[in-house]
Amino acid sequence: MTGPIDRARLPAVVWLLGAVAFLMGTSELIVAGLLPQISAALGVSVSGAGLLITVFAVGMLIGAPAMSMATLRLPRRSALIAALLVFAAGHVVGALSPNLTVALIGRFAAALGNGTFWAVGAVVATAAAGPAASTRAMGVMVGGTTLANIVGVPLGTAAGQVAGWQGPFWTLAVLAAAAATVIARRLPADTGHGGTSLRGEIGALRHRRLWLVYLATALIQGGIMAAYSYVAPLLTERAGLAQELVPLAMLGYGAGALAGTTFGGRRGDRRPYATLLPAAAVTAALLAAFSLWATNSFAAVVLIVLLGAAGITTNPILVGEVVRIAGPGRALPMALVTSSFQVGIAVGSWAGGLALTSALGLKGPPAVGAVLVLTALLPLGSLAATRRTAARRTAD
Repeated sequence: MTGPIDRARLPAVVWLLGAVAFLMGTSELIVAGLLPQISAALGVSVSGAGLLITVFAVGMLIGAPAMSMATLRLPRRSALIAALLVFAAGHVVGALSPNLTVALIGRFAAALGNGTFWAVGAVVATAAAGPAASTRAMGVMVGGTTLANIVGVPLGTAAGQVAGWQGPFWTLAVLAAAAATVIARRLPADTGHGGTSLRGEIGALRHRRLWLVYLATALIQGGIMAAYSYVAPLLTERAGLAQELVPLAMLGYGAGALAGTTFGGRRGDRRPYATLLPAAAVTAALLAAFSLWATNSFAAVVLIVLLGAAGITTNPILVGEVVRIAGPGRALPMALVTSSFQVGIAVGSWAGGLALTSALGLKGPPAVGAVLVLTALLPLGSLAATRRTAARRTAD
Protein backbone atom coordinates (compact mmCIF):
# COMPACT_ATOMS: atom_id res chain seq x y z
CA MET A 1 0.00 0.00 0.00
CA THR A 2 1.41 3.39 -0.96
CA GLY A 3 0.21 6.38 1.01
CA PRO A 4 1.12 10.04 1.31
CA ILE A 5 3.98 9.28 3.69
CA ASP A 6 5.57 6.87 1.23
CA ARG A 7 5.27 9.33 -1.61
CA ALA A 8 6.97 11.97 0.55
CA ARG A 9 9.96 9.74 1.27
CA LEU A 10 13.20 10.87 -0.36
CA PRO A 11 15.27 8.32 -2.30
CA ALA A 12 18.23 6.74 -0.48
CA VAL A 13 20.68 8.35 -2.91
CA VAL A 14 19.73 11.80 -1.58
CA TRP A 15 20.71 10.79 1.95
CA LEU A 16 23.93 9.24 0.64
CA LEU A 17 24.83 12.52 -1.04
CA GLY A 18 23.94 14.37 2.16
CA ALA A 19 26.50 12.20 3.99
CA VAL A 20 29.14 13.06 1.38
CA ALA A 21 28.25 16.75 1.79
CA PHE A 22 29.08 16.28 5.49
CA LEU A 23 32.62 15.21 4.53
CA MET A 24 32.96 18.12 2.12
CA GLY A 25 31.77 20.65 4.69
CA THR A 26 34.12 19.29 7.34
CA SER A 27 37.08 19.61 4.97
CA GLU A 28 36.21 23.17 3.97
CA LEU A 29 36.03 24.45 7.54
CA ILE A 30 38.45 22.33 9.54
CA VAL A 31 41.64 24.14 8.54
CA ALA A 32 40.59 27.25 10.49
CA GLY A 33 40.76 25.31 13.76
CA LEU A 34 44.17 23.80 12.94
CA LEU A 35 46.04 26.88 11.65
CA PRO A 36 48.45 27.14 14.63
CA GLN A 37 49.51 23.49 14.25
CA ILE A 38 49.79 23.72 10.46
CA SER A 39 51.80 26.95 10.57
CA ALA A 40 54.24 25.46 13.10
CA ALA A 41 54.64 22.23 11.13
CA LEU A 42 55.23 23.97 7.79
CA GLY A 43 57.38 26.75 9.21
CA VAL A 44 55.16 29.66 8.12
CA SER A 45 53.17 32.33 9.91
CA VAL A 46 49.55 31.77 10.88
CA SER A 47 48.51 34.29 8.23
CA GLY A 48 50.59 32.39 5.68
CA ALA A 49 48.89 29.15 6.64
CA GLY A 50 45.60 31.02 6.24
CA LEU A 51 46.21 30.90 2.49
CA LEU A 52 45.01 27.30 2.70
CA ILE A 53 41.53 28.70 3.40
CA THR A 54 41.79 31.27 0.62
CA VAL A 55 42.97 28.81 -2.03
CA PHE A 56 40.15 26.43 -1.14
CA ALA A 57 37.58 29.20 -1.67
CA VAL A 58 39.20 30.11 -5.00
CA GLY A 59 39.20 26.46 -6.02
CA MET A 60 35.50 26.21 -5.25
CA LEU A 61 34.70 29.49 -6.99
CA ILE A 62 36.49 28.56 -10.20
CA GLY A 63 36.37 24.80 -9.94
CA ALA A 64 32.64 24.24 -9.66
CA PRO A 65 31.69 25.69 -13.09
CA ALA A 66 34.94 24.57 -14.76
CA MET A 67 34.65 20.97 -13.57
CA SER A 68 30.94 20.83 -14.33
CA MET A 69 31.86 21.48 -17.98
CA ALA A 70 34.89 19.18 -17.93
CA THR A 71 32.73 16.28 -16.70
CA LEU A 72 29.74 17.11 -18.88
CA ARG A 73 30.09 14.03 -21.08
CA LEU A 74 30.79 11.67 -18.21
CA PRO A 75 28.01 9.58 -16.66
CA ARG A 76 27.09 11.26 -13.41
CA ARG A 77 28.08 8.25 -11.33
CA SER A 78 31.55 8.34 -12.88
CA ALA A 79 31.81 12.09 -12.31
CA LEU A 80 30.91 11.72 -8.62
CA ILE A 81 33.42 8.91 -8.14
CA ALA A 82 36.12 10.99 -9.86
CA ALA A 83 35.25 14.00 -7.67
CA LEU A 84 35.63 11.95 -4.48
CA LEU A 85 38.92 10.40 -5.61
CA VAL A 86 40.36 13.84 -6.47
CA PHE A 87 39.10 15.11 -3.11
CA ALA A 88 40.78 12.17 -1.34
CA ALA A 89 44.02 12.67 -3.28
CA GLY A 90 44.09 16.34 -2.31
CA HIS A 91 43.97 15.40 1.37
CA VAL A 92 46.71 12.80 0.95
CA VAL A 93 48.92 15.45 -0.68
CA GLY A 94 48.06 17.84 2.12
CA ALA A 95 48.93 15.32 4.84
CA LEU A 96 52.28 14.51 3.21
CA SER A 97 53.19 18.16 2.46
CA PRO A 98 56.78 19.13 3.31
CA ASN A 99 56.06 22.82 2.72
CA LEU A 100 53.26 25.33 2.19
CA THR A 101 53.44 25.23 -1.62
CA VAL A 102 52.68 21.52 -1.76
CA ALA A 103 49.97 21.95 0.86
CA LEU A 104 48.32 24.65 -1.27
CA ILE A 105 48.35 22.33 -4.30
CA GLY A 106 46.65 19.61 -2.27
CA ARG A 107 44.11 22.07 -0.93
CA PHE A 108 43.30 23.33 -4.42
CA ALA A 109 42.81 19.74 -5.64
CA ALA A 110 40.46 19.04 -2.72
CA ALA A 111 38.49 22.18 -3.61
CA LEU A 112 38.16 21.00 -7.23
CA GLY A 113 36.78 17.69 -5.99
CA ASN A 114 34.38 19.52 -3.69
CA GLY A 115 33.20 21.83 -6.47
CA THR A 116 32.66 18.91 -8.84
CA PHE A 117 30.71 17.03 -6.21
CA TRP A 118 28.32 19.94 -5.66
CA ALA A 119 27.89 20.63 -9.37
CA VAL A 120 27.04 17.00 -10.18
CA GLY A 121 25.63 15.83 -6.84
CA ALA A 122 22.99 18.56 -6.71
CA VAL A 123 21.78 17.52 -10.17
CA VAL A 124 21.65 13.84 -9.16
CA ALA A 125 19.84 14.58 -5.89
CA THR A 126 17.20 16.86 -7.39
CA ALA A 127 16.63 14.51 -10.34
CA ALA A 128 16.19 11.56 -7.98
CA ALA A 129 13.78 13.49 -5.75
CA GLY A 130 11.73 14.90 -8.63
CA PRO A 131 10.49 18.47 -9.19
CA ALA A 132 8.03 18.34 -6.30
CA ALA A 133 10.75 17.55 -3.75
CA SER A 134 13.86 19.19 -5.24
CA THR A 135 14.14 21.77 -2.46
CA ARG A 136 13.79 19.05 0.18
CA ALA A 137 16.61 17.15 -1.52
CA MET A 138 18.81 20.23 -1.42
CA GLY A 139 17.85 20.69 2.22
CA VAL A 140 19.39 17.30 2.94
CA MET A 141 22.62 18.18 1.12
CA VAL A 142 22.90 21.63 2.69
CA GLY A 143 22.00 20.00 6.01
CA GLY A 144 25.03 17.74 5.61
CA THR A 145 27.27 20.80 5.38
CA THR A 146 25.51 22.41 8.32
CA LEU A 147 25.94 19.26 10.40
CA ALA A 148 29.65 19.41 9.56
CA ASN A 149 29.73 22.77 11.38
CA ILE A 150 28.13 21.24 14.45
CA VAL A 151 29.86 17.85 14.63
CA GLY A 152 32.54 17.30 11.98
CA VAL A 153 34.62 20.44 12.45
CA PRO A 154 34.77 20.38 16.29
CA LEU A 155 35.59 16.65 16.34
CA GLY A 156 38.19 17.01 13.58
CA THR A 157 39.78 20.00 15.26
CA ALA A 158 39.99 18.19 18.59
CA ALA A 159 41.48 15.12 16.90
CA GLY A 160 44.02 17.27 15.06
CA GLN A 161 45.09 18.97 18.28
CA VAL A 162 45.63 15.60 20.00
CA ALA A 163 47.01 13.41 17.18
CA GLY A 164 48.52 16.00 14.86
CA TRP A 165 46.97 18.09 12.11
CA GLN A 166 47.59 15.40 9.48
CA GLY A 167 45.19 13.01 11.25
CA PRO A 168 41.96 14.66 10.08
CA PHE A 169 43.38 14.91 6.54
CA TRP A 170 44.06 11.16 6.45
CA THR A 171 40.62 10.44 7.92
CA LEU A 172 38.86 12.56 5.30
CA ALA A 173 40.88 10.88 2.52
CA VAL A 174 39.90 7.40 3.72
CA LEU A 175 36.23 8.33 4.19
CA ALA A 176 36.08 9.95 0.73
CA ALA A 177 37.53 6.79 -0.86
CA ALA A 178 35.00 4.70 1.04
CA ALA A 179 32.19 7.01 -0.14
CA ALA A 180 33.37 6.58 -3.74
CA THR A 181 33.08 2.81 -3.30
CA VAL A 182 29.56 3.11 -1.89
CA ILE A 183 28.46 5.40 -4.74
CA ALA A 184 29.91 2.95 -7.28
CA ARG A 185 27.73 0.24 -5.77
CA ARG A 186 24.59 2.15 -4.86
CA LEU A 187 24.12 4.76 -7.57
CA PRO A 188 22.41 3.36 -10.68
CA ALA A 189 24.80 2.73 -13.54
CA ASP A 190 22.43 4.42 -15.99
CA THR A 191 22.71 7.79 -14.21
CA GLY A 192 23.99 9.51 -17.35
CA HIS A 193 24.45 13.04 -18.48
CA GLY A 194 20.83 13.26 -19.64
CA GLY A 195 21.63 14.41 -23.17
CA THR A 196 23.17 17.66 -21.99
CA SER A 197 25.55 19.62 -24.19
CA LEU A 198 27.81 22.62 -23.77
CA ARG A 199 25.43 24.71 -25.89
CA GLY A 200 22.47 23.59 -23.80
CA GLU A 201 24.27 24.37 -20.52
CA ILE A 202 25.27 27.84 -21.66
CA GLY A 203 21.81 28.41 -23.13
CA ALA A 204 20.26 27.70 -19.74
CA LEU A 205 22.14 30.71 -18.35
CA ARG A 206 20.14 33.08 -20.56
CA HIS A 207 17.32 33.16 -18.03
CA ARG A 208 17.37 36.59 -16.38
CA ARG A 209 15.73 35.12 -13.28
CA LEU A 210 18.66 32.77 -12.80
CA TRP A 211 21.07 35.66 -12.36
CA LEU A 212 18.73 37.29 -9.88
CA VAL A 213 18.89 34.10 -7.82
CA TYR A 214 22.69 34.15 -7.99
CA LEU A 215 22.74 37.80 -6.90
CA ALA A 216 20.39 37.16 -3.98
CA THR A 217 22.43 34.13 -2.94
CA ALA A 218 25.70 36.09 -2.85
CA LEU A 219 24.13 39.03 -0.99
CA ILE A 220 22.46 36.93 1.71
CA GLN A 221 25.53 34.74 2.21
CA GLY A 222 27.73 37.84 2.25
CA GLY A 223 25.52 39.52 4.84
CA ILE A 224 25.67 36.54 7.17
CA MET A 225 29.43 36.07 6.75
CA ALA A 226 30.16 39.77 7.31
CA ALA A 227 29.06 39.25 10.91
CA TYR A 228 29.87 35.58 11.44
CA SER A 229 33.49 35.92 10.26
CA TYR A 230 34.10 38.10 13.33
CA VAL A 231 31.79 36.32 15.76
CA ALA A 232 34.51 35.75 18.38
CA PRO A 233 35.40 39.44 18.99
CA LEU A 234 31.75 40.42 18.66
CA LEU A 235 30.82 38.00 21.44
CA THR A 236 33.78 38.51 23.75
CA GLU A 237 34.78 42.16 23.38
CA ARG A 238 31.35 43.71 22.90
CA ALA A 239 28.91 41.29 24.55
CA GLY A 240 31.25 40.21 27.35
CA LEU A 241 30.93 36.48 26.74
CA ALA A 242 33.69 34.38 28.29
CA GLN A 243 36.19 33.16 25.70
CA GLU A 244 35.66 29.50 26.64
CA LEU A 245 31.93 29.82 25.89
CA VAL A 246 32.41 31.01 22.30
CA PRO A 247 32.46 27.43 20.91
CA LEU A 248 29.12 26.78 22.61
CA ALA A 249 27.66 29.91 21.00
CA MET A 250 28.95 28.72 17.62
CA LEU A 251 27.39 25.33 18.32
CA GLY A 252 24.10 27.15 18.93
CA TYR A 253 24.49 28.90 15.58
CA GLY A 254 25.05 25.54 13.90
CA ALA A 255 21.99 24.04 15.59
CA GLY A 256 19.91 27.01 14.46
CA ALA A 257 21.28 26.63 10.93
CA LEU A 258 20.35 22.95 10.86
CA ALA A 259 16.81 23.80 11.97
CA GLY A 260 16.61 26.53 9.33
CA THR A 261 17.87 24.20 6.60
CA THR A 262 15.25 21.60 7.53
CA PHE A 263 12.46 24.18 7.60
CA GLY A 264 13.51 25.79 4.32
CA GLY A 265 13.86 22.42 2.61
CA ARG A 266 10.39 21.29 3.66
CA ARG A 267 8.53 24.55 3.00
CA GLY A 268 10.44 25.81 -0.02
CA ASP A 269 8.96 23.39 -2.55
CA ARG A 270 5.41 24.59 -1.81
CA ARG A 271 5.87 28.30 -1.11
CA PRO A 272 9.40 29.39 -2.03
CA TYR A 273 9.00 33.16 -2.06
CA ALA A 274 6.55 33.24 0.82
CA THR A 275 9.40 31.69 2.77
CA LEU A 276 12.40 33.43 1.19
CA LEU A 277 11.24 37.02 1.60
CA PRO A 278 10.32 36.81 5.30
CA ALA A 279 13.47 34.79 6.07
CA ALA A 280 15.68 37.42 4.40
CA ALA A 281 13.84 40.27 6.14
CA VAL A 282 14.19 38.59 9.53
CA THR A 283 17.88 37.94 8.84
CA ALA A 284 18.46 41.63 8.09
CA ALA A 285 16.56 42.61 11.24
CA LEU A 286 18.62 40.22 13.37
CA LEU A 287 21.87 41.61 11.98
CA ALA A 288 20.69 45.17 12.68
CA ALA A 289 19.71 44.14 16.21
CA PHE A 290 23.12 42.54 16.67
CA SER A 291 24.78 45.80 15.64
CA LEU A 292 22.63 47.95 17.91
CA TRP A 293 21.81 45.91 21.01
CA ALA A 294 24.11 42.88 21.38
CA THR A 295 25.88 44.42 24.38
CA ASN A 296 25.28 41.56 26.81
CA SER A 297 26.13 37.89 26.43
CA PHE A 298 22.59 36.51 26.68
CA ALA A 299 21.18 38.79 23.95
CA ALA A 300 24.19 38.16 21.70
CA VAL A 301 23.96 34.36 21.95
CA VAL A 302 20.20 34.39 21.30
CA LEU A 303 20.72 36.60 18.24
CA ILE A 304 23.48 34.32 16.90
CA VAL A 305 21.27 31.23 17.20
CA LEU A 306 18.36 33.00 15.52
CA LEU A 307 20.68 34.28 12.79
CA GLY A 308 21.65 30.72 11.95
CA ALA A 309 18.01 29.63 11.83
CA ALA A 310 16.71 32.53 9.70
CA GLY A 311 19.70 33.06 7.41
CA ILE A 312 20.34 29.45 6.44
CA THR A 313 16.62 28.85 5.79
CA THR A 314 17.19 30.54 2.43
CA ASN A 315 19.97 28.26 1.17
CA PRO A 316 18.06 25.15 0.02
CA ILE A 317 15.26 27.28 -1.41
CA LEU A 318 17.62 29.35 -3.54
CA VAL A 319 19.30 26.22 -4.89
CA GLY A 320 15.87 24.72 -5.56
CA GLU A 321 14.92 27.83 -7.54
CA VAL A 322 17.94 27.28 -9.79
CA VAL A 323 16.56 23.82 -10.60
CA ARG A 324 13.12 25.25 -11.34
CA ILE A 325 14.39 28.06 -13.54
CA ALA A 326 17.19 26.31 -15.43
CA GLY A 327 15.43 22.97 -15.61
CA PRO A 328 16.45 19.60 -14.18
CA GLY A 329 19.79 18.05 -15.07
CA ARG A 330 21.67 21.31 -15.67
CA ALA A 331 25.17 21.06 -14.19
CA LEU A 332 26.52 24.52 -15.06
CA PRO A 333 23.67 26.52 -13.48
CA MET A 334 24.02 24.37 -10.35
CA ALA A 335 27.77 24.92 -10.31
CA LEU A 336 27.32 28.68 -10.54
CA VAL A 337 25.07 28.77 -7.49
CA THR A 338 27.94 27.09 -5.60
CA SER A 339 30.21 29.85 -6.90
CA SER A 340 27.65 32.43 -5.75
CA PHE A 341 27.94 31.16 -2.19
CA GLN A 342 31.73 31.46 -2.41
CA VAL A 343 31.48 35.02 -3.76
CA GLY A 344 29.24 35.86 -0.82
CA ILE A 345 31.70 34.37 1.66
CA ALA A 346 34.62 36.29 0.16
CA VAL A 347 32.83 39.64 -0.20
CA GLY A 348 31.09 39.40 3.16
CA SER A 349 34.21 38.60 5.17
CA TRP A 350 36.13 41.35 3.33
CA ALA A 351 33.39 43.97 3.86
CA GLY A 352 32.99 42.95 7.51
CA GLY A 353 36.72 43.39 8.04
CA LEU A 354 36.65 46.87 6.54
CA ALA A 355 33.72 47.82 8.76
CA LEU A 356 35.50 46.44 11.83
CA THR A 357 38.46 48.78 11.25
CA SER A 358 36.20 51.77 10.54
CA ALA A 359 34.74 54.23 13.03
CA LEU A 360 31.87 51.79 13.60
CA GLY A 361 34.20 49.31 15.26
CA LEU A 362 32.49 46.17 16.56
CA LYS A 363 29.11 47.49 15.42
CA GLY A 364 30.34 47.52 11.84
CA PRO A 365 30.35 43.88 10.67
CA PRO A 366 26.69 43.13 11.52
CA ALA A 367 25.64 46.57 10.25
CA VAL A 368 27.27 45.89 6.87
CA GLY A 369 25.67 42.44 6.93
CA ALA A 370 22.23 43.96 7.45
CA VAL A 371 22.72 46.28 4.47
CA LEU A 372 23.79 43.39 2.22
CA VAL A 373 20.80 41.24 3.16
CA LEU A 374 18.39 44.16 2.79
CA THR A 375 19.79 44.69 -0.70
CA ALA A 376 19.00 41.03 -1.45
CA LEU A 377 15.30 41.83 -0.99
CA LEU A 378 15.40 43.70 -4.33
CA PRO A 379 16.23 40.68 -6.54
CA LEU A 380 14.04 38.45 -4.36
CA GLY A 381 11.11 40.86 -4.73
CA SER A 382 11.61 40.96 -8.49
CA LEU A 383 11.67 37.16 -8.62
CA ALA A 384 8.51 36.89 -6.55
CA ALA A 385 6.69 39.50 -8.62
CA THR A 386 7.50 37.81 -11.92
CA ARG A 387 7.13 34.19 -10.83
CA ARG A 388 3.63 33.65 -12.24
CA THR A 389 4.52 35.28 -15.54
CA ALA A 390 7.63 33.11 -15.83
CA ALA A 391 5.61 29.99 -15.00
CA ARG A 392 3.10 30.81 -17.74
CA ARG A 393 5.91 31.28 -20.29
CA THR A 394 7.43 27.95 -19.30
CA ALA A 395 4.05 26.26 -19.66
CA ASP A 396 3.60 27.76 -23.14
